[in-house]
Amino acid sequence: MPEKFKPKVVVILGQTATGKSDLAVKIARKFNGEVVSADSRQVYTGLDIGTGKITKAEMKNTPHHLLDVVNPKKKFTVAEYKKLADKKIHEIIARGKLPILCGGTGFYIDAVVKGVVFPEVPPNIKLRKTLEKKEALELFKILKKLDPARAKDIFKKNEQHNKVRIIRAIEIAKALGKVPKITEATPPYEFIKIGLQLPEKKLKEKIKNRLGKRIKSGMLLEAKKLHTQGLSWKRMEELGLEYKFMALHLQNKLSKQEMLEKLNSEIYKYAKRQMTWFKRDSEIKWFPPTEYKKILVTLKMI
Repeated sequence: MPEKFKPKVVVILGQTATGKSDLAVKIARKFNGEVVSADSRQVYTGLDIGTGKITKAEMKNTPHHLLDVVNPKKKFTVAEYKKLADKKIHEIIARGKLPILCGGTGFYIDAVVKGVVFPEVPPNIKLRKTLEKKEALELFKILKKLDPARAKDIFKKNEQHNKVRIIRAIEIAKALGKVPKITEATPPYEFIKIGLQLPEKKLKEKIKNRLGKRIKSGMLLEAKKLHTQGLSWKRMEELGLEYKFMALHLQNKLSKQEMLEKLNSEIYKYAKRQMTWFKRDSEIKWFPPTEYKKILVTLKMI
């Protein structure tokens, strides 16, 4: 019996500062596509300069989805993301166009590509408020007692400082006794995965230069505006990287120079964690951002 035809979805992934958004637009324009963002902070409204969110001009009339879908005061889960991403991909294919999933949040990409099925446990607001007062290390110890297997999995993924993920795991463990093993369902698509990577020295340079450009473009003013609009310093710190260190600086806990030094260091560490995550997937075809023609050859399979 012949294998059932599966519509194709292009996935563009890789470390921060490697040019994923630019490549996604180029491919979308060439192959009549639309872009679905896979970035865990670009889903939030107002987090623009700090996240490097693509501008209207940079989109070049290419439709983009799952940018600016939720207020940053609200926490947004990977399960919520997957539900929206699946819907958008289905709609794009129904229009006869090519979906291009683009971003650097490995967990978001895996959720879609692997068809991850998440446990149906509603948020426990009272429990969350109690847990949010605790530090990540204390939360991790709580999870370790409740569900050692899930704690081990989080540690292996270097997520033991991710309060949002640990709190959600505790929430599920308290509701179900333990976090059930994440199951996967084969999605009805064929995924072509393109990874962008740069040599270490070049990546460090790009991260440093990009940070300087963002500061000049008003990144600190963006953080001030978010706080003026009601985003707490605590929540801004939870949003991580640029927003965490800008919040500390704006509270006079770090000098501007200390903020920049911390950011350069932490963004590079984050890039290394991204590569550790992506390197587990042998189906990704890796290219330097400059090898557009070679990427096109790979995509001729479409």
